[in-house]
Amino acid sequence: MASSPHSRATLRFGRFTVDVRAREIFEGKKKLTVQQQPMQVLLYLLENAGDLITREELRARIWPADTFVDFEHSLNTAIKKLRQALRDRAGRPKYIETLPRRGYRFLAEVEWSEEKPRKAGAGKKRLEGKVFVLQAESGLPCTMAPNDSKCLEEWERLQELGDDVGISMMIAERRLLLLESGSRVRMLSATASRGWCEARILEGEHYGKTALVQKKALQATEKRQTPANK
Repeated sequence: MASSPHSRATLRFGRFTVDVRAREIFEGKKKLTVQQQPMQVLLYLLENAGDLITREELRARIWPADTFVDFEHSLNTAIKKLRQALRDRAGRPKYIETLPRRGYRFLAEVEWSEEKPRKAGAGKKRLEGKVFVLQAESGLPCTMAPNDSKCLEEWERLQELGDDVGISMMIAERRLLLLESGSRVRMLSATASRGWCEARILEGEHYGKTALVQKKALQATEKRQTPANK
């Protein structure tokens, strides 16, 4: 695979991070096992996110003319392995869309960074264990906090579908918590999901529970004694 102008970059999409130079992919801090050809296909799709990439383009890019392989089978296998790694579905794709008889398109937003990827655990001590105050967006009195990654995915899917009833059910079942603006939380994991962290709720109705909160909703505060739950 030819060198890319972003060959020293880090790519991020959804819950995943790709070290372009090392050709490694991580889900959170967990390194995934993806073979060379599927990874080459993924990198090319990421570099051209949103655009149709034809099968012939992929063939010319990854399978040179003098390579004697069953190209159709190899490409189909590579796409299948990528979907397995990303837990994506051909019928309802979140990342890799198939355009029949034409090619593929990468659907998710891709973020580029020139920062060198950090090793697992690097820099976590600066944030984990610290206490923060929740700041809701747009002047709202509360912020949404899904219980875990599965609930986060379900909530995002319901938002995309405009399913307010489903979201209300999640709130009623306490799988999507409403946390008051100004409530204090303690960060437990800074790498629970991209843009989100796992936190312990220190005040209010959900005192003592853990949930995912958006990192951008956290405002640093001085550490003080946690009040007893009333």
